[in-house]
Amino acid sequence: MIILEEKKSIVVLDGDQTGQELLEEALRVISPDVIGMDIELKHYDLSLENRRQTQNEVVYEAARAMKEAGFGLKAATVTPEEKGDVGSPNAILRKEIDGKVIIRTGRRIPGVVPVAGAFAPISVIRMAVGDAYGAKEWREGDGINEVSYRTESIDRKTCRAVAEYAFRHAKRTKSKVFGGPKYTVSPIYEGMLKEEMDEASKRYPEVPYDPQLIDATYALLLNSPGDPMVIPALNRDGDCLSDMVLQLFGSIAGSESILMSFDDDFNPQVVMAEAPHGTAPTLYKKNIANPMAMILATASLLTHFHENQASAASRAIYEATIEAVREGFRTADLGGSATTSEFTDEVITKVQTKLEVWNNLQM
Repeated sequence: MIILEEKKSIVVLDGDQTGQELLEEALRVISPDVIGMDIELKHYDLSLENRRQTQNEVVYEAARAMKEAGFGLKAATVTPEEKGDVGSPNAILRKEIDGKVIIRTGRRIPGVVPVAGAFAPISVIRMAVGDAYGAKEWREGDGINEVSYRTESIDRKTCRAVAEYAFRHAKRTKSKVFGGPKYTVSPIYEGMLKEEMDEASKRYPEVPYDPQLIDATYALLLNSPGDPMVIPALNRDGDCLSDMVLQLFGSIAGSESILMSFDDDFNPQVVMAEAPHGTAPTLYKKNIANPMAMILATASLLTHFHENQASAASRAIYEATIEAVREGFRTADLGGSATTSEFTDEVITKVQTKLEVWNNLQM
């Protein structure tokens, strides 16, 4: 294989427990001897211990590095529950890179029975900032007369980023844009996203557009005809919706989560990929956790390199991962007996074979 002359960099955000173990498995898949690309990996230790030692300064350093490199790959991290502790690094990362959109895609895994006819991929494009998260909250009154208040906000730039990327993603994946906010009840607040969705549909008339209220979206997903869909959503709606959508496919193992920031033309500026699951402490050091989601997150990140070799590597990783499951290489969560490392070994073998065949066919 030919090594790319221009070396790309990925900021690797090391994490905790099983999250770190699965990240290391994914990094094996993109080593130069597997995909033929010499990618520079810049590691930042975001483990709970190091975040505490640095008082989260390492998180800010990692965010600055991602803004420079343009790419990040994050392991799952532990969020302490104690008030006043370092908290979750995710909020800091989103703010520092100006992340606007989180994309989570659910897809079919061979041998795993989906729910409600979910066969084609479904991507939820949600706000990464604003809405119910970070809202000002307070209470007034006493006893039975106590009243709780919350002040939320969304901005048009984020709404436009969600809508624009949803239609671009739908165009690229030949999907329809489906769903939306509860704009009939909240025409000023939630209506802002609906306005941007409607305007985006005019810019992309070739993309099928089927707007629905959020409650109807939930209901209709349970009676889905199996079409590929892209669903734009507010932050909290999207958080809840993506959890449900991933489970519609019977497992979250076939999914990845992407955080994006954009330039003034809404082209991705920083892309950070991760698995949608947590650190799974009960599986730590047992070599039985499923690395699929972390491997697919790595494949997704490569698509944003916009290099032919990276695109080929990404495709090979996606295909190899799904084929491995189809052929019976499954970890315990999918009813198999393969260990974490054995599954990764099989994916690596298949990736190498695919890339070698494709490369020879082009000669």
